[in-house]
Amino acid sequence: VFTAGIGEWNTVVRKKSLEGLSYLGIEIDDVKNEIVGEEVELTTPTSSTKVYVIPTNEELAIARETIAVIKP
Repeated sequence: VFTAGIGEWNTVVRKKSLEGLSYLGIEIDDVKNEIVGEEVELTTPTSSTKVYVIPTNEELAIARETIAVIKP
């Protein structure tokens, strides 16, 4: 799973991170890897191991944690 700024938006880091992992059943789909800012499966249909990008919302997570501390 790739998430946050680099994993969500940096296609070069994603591609480099997945290179050489075909022995784990990971085959990157270069077209899908160019999609940024949305949830997407990065692997080909024939990959036995799936890799996804999951967008995050850090501001929402921080707000929820803050409310939990303020209103126990």
